[in-house]
Amino acid sequence: MQPLSERLLEGRLKLRHLTLVTTIADHGTVIAASKALHVTQPVVTRGLQETEEILGVQLFERGPRGVTPTIFGESFIGHARSIIAQLRDAGSQIELLDRAEAGRVRVGTHLAGSNLLLPNAIASLKAERPRLTVVVREATPDLLTNALLAGEIDLMVGRLMSAAPAQLSQERLYLEPITLVARAGHPVHQRRKPRLTDLVDYPWIFPIAQTVLRAELEETFIAEGAKIPENRVECTSILTLRHLLITTDSIAALPLLISHNDPELAAIRTDLPLIPRSVGVTMPGDRQRTPAAEALLQHLRASARDLASTLA
Repeated sequence: MQPLSERLLEGRLKLRHLTLVTTIADHGTVIAASKALHVTQPVVTRGLQETEEILGVQLFERGPRGVTPTIFGESFIGHARSIIAQLRDAGSQIELLDRAEAGRVRVGTHLAGSNLLLPNAIASLKAERPRLTVVVREATPDLLTNALLAGEIDLMVGRLMSAAPAQLSQERLYLEPITLVARAGHPVHQRRKPRLTDLVDYPWIFPIAQTVLRAELEETFIAEGAKIPENRVECTSILTLRHLLITTDSIAALPLLISHNDPELAAIRTDLPLIPRSVGVTMPGDRQRTPAAEALLQHLRASARDLASTLA
């Protein structure tokens, strides 16, 4: 004969049986349980008989003043309460997820948007939904694009691609120029509109080769007739990059907002052509965003509106 533990998985035992048994235990009589459940007494009696038949044991001792759980009943009622509580918790969790009040959203970032746009959006999101977890992943745009395509992140914040894969959609939030930056006390700030040829002998921090900005920076050097600096560091970590800028005489090409409110950094006054770059959100175009991802997107849009006025 098949063990009871296996028979219970066949589907005869329903949630209504668990609710019925716990209600009888709570109220002590079949009549009181039927009133609490808003059904007739025969329905409760028949449901209890079904449950005992499925389990093969008696759950309650019937007496003149009501019913008392047997040893089998006490054990089953405890498990039934636990199952019902877990189902209630599951329902509550789903409601929280649906309202983006719980769960998590995974976002990738790289330079543009990483120092103000994304932190501001996360701060306002967490103030509104403190139980929502935000996972931030920093990497180069090519790695983040692959992660987005693979479903490993939900959104990517930063400079928009000129030709995004067909499976992705992009939303521009604002335009942000690329500027040359050095520490506030750098001697280059004493020069009046220096050209690249005047700057090549300083140390430089270049983006790594896998980035569009690196290619554009090299093209600018060529167009200006300047050689690529030999004394350079190749780096995309904003923390490492900033520390090098403020502790050495290094120069870097960065999105404007990275140095805009930083008292230790200053843009170099130069006549170099600075083309505004589109900063925004890249997201899957072939699958629905989760409520948590949608909530973060709304806060990114609000944060971008504030930053756009700074750039205007």
